[in-house]
Amino acid sequence: MATLKHYINGRWETGVTLGTRENPSDLSDTVAEFARADTAQTESAIRAAADARDEWALSTPQRRFDVLDAIGSEILARKEELGRLLAREEGKTLVEGIGETARAGQIFKFFAGEALRIPGEKLASVRPGVEVEVTREPVGVVGLIAPWNFPLAIPAWKIAPALAYGNAVVFKPAELVPACASALADIISRSGLPAGVFNLVMGSGRQVGQALVDSPLVDAISFTGSVGVGQGILKAATARQARVQLEMGGKNPLVVLHDADIAQAVDCAIQGAFFSTGQRCTASSRIIVTPGIFDRFVGALRERTQALVVDNALKRGTEIGPVVSQAQLEQNLAYVESGRHEGAELLVGGQRVKRDTEGYFMSPALFIAEPEHRIAREEIFGPVACVIRARDSEHALSLANDTPFGLCAGVCTTSLKHAAHFKRHLRAGMVMVNLPTAGVDFHVPFGGRKGSSYGPREQGRYAAEFYTTVKTAYINA
Repeated sequence: MATLKHYINGRWETGVTLGTRENPSDLSDTVAEFARADTAQTESAIRAAADARDEWALSTPQRRFDVLDAIGSEILARKEELGRLLAREEGKTLVEGIGETARAGQIFKFFAGEALRIPGEKLASVRPGVEVEVTREPVGVVGLIAPWNFPLAIPAWKIAPALAYGNAVVFKPAELVPACASALADIISRSGLPAGVFNLVMGSGRQVGQALVDSPLVDAISFTGSVGVGQGILKAATARQARVQLEMGGKNPLVVLHDADIAQAVDCAIQGAFFSTGQRCTASSRIIVTPGIFDRFVGALRERTQALVVDNALKRGTEIGPVVSQAQLEQNLAYVESGRHEGAELLVGGQRVKRDTEGYFMSPALFIAEPEHRIAREEIFGPVACVIRARDSEHALSLANDTPFGLCAGVCTTSLKHAAHFKRHLRAGMVMVNLPTAGVDFHVPFGGRKGSSYGPREQGRYAAEFYTTVKTAYINA
């Protein structure tokens, strides 16, 4: 097995130490051995990006389009191969892995187009004979820190706009998904970028991540991950006046009103809560249901949850793959025990299960809980969901908003009046009506409110707000 290397200043480099990654569906299958960098090697990548940024910042829109379009085309051409790698390494089902890979390719294609239409303005001055131009320029060197749960799509929606708007990149992936990161870096390395514009550095957050946050050469940090780490990054990076963008999770509600289509609402709940093994920041782990429909909905949801097929991510027919790691599995099971201890009613699931291969398999857990229970308050990041009984629709709205997070929220209803009311009053960055909370388009803004997000939105045209800075020029004609 070849050791996966860092990509720094246009060259592949070995690391200071080595790490390994096993297939969470089959622990006997080693997916990758990978190099791990220290602070000094990370600083070398940062210097390479700093040296290369001016050339790329002054490149033509056509050149940027060509690079990003080539990356997107290769990802799409290899989506089955890369999707299989993703399923093997992260644990998504093969269908989900291929779908995520296609999404990554589409993101690069979208931002190839955006490179050709970077906006600006020409305005008349209040002074005679003076013209005003407002332009967008790249921020400079950006440090991109990505999580493990979407190992191709999230790096894509950070790397693609960074390059499209003329920035130089140092990319740190999560250590649980080095093979996906390396495969993406390999494609980028052959796209025609000048050396140093894109750099891949693998390793721990304590060394690689901290070096990115602390370096005076890094002008901006985009981070997706846990609340605690994100808050630490915000404090350290803003202390030196670096630009910061954070996506830090959610405890997303799905409100099911009395007039909802039960089959549709159950489908929204199942997809939102349990697909991708619940390992999504947009997962709907709080399902808030009003009277009149509660018993019928809960009965149907329990039946569907119990019927979900949990197995090897690469096996045909699998609906729920493994949990990503032993540590995550232990955390999930601890939350199940916490729910039972606090008096929540476990309707189904919540156990580790055995399959033909040894892996981190867990049956999806469904509770009836009270709003104050930990499983109804804290982000679990696994296949654990709870149903909460609301007195009426306004109480349901209040419960939905009663969270320190505000990433995504959903409502199931057949009433246009209720849909409009909830869409207006749900305090979240994204609202879904009769759709799963987990599932977003690549060409529109992504992000939340309250403790979920900080800084400008990701994705779509709104990505320009983070990856560019505005310059106003006055010209005496």
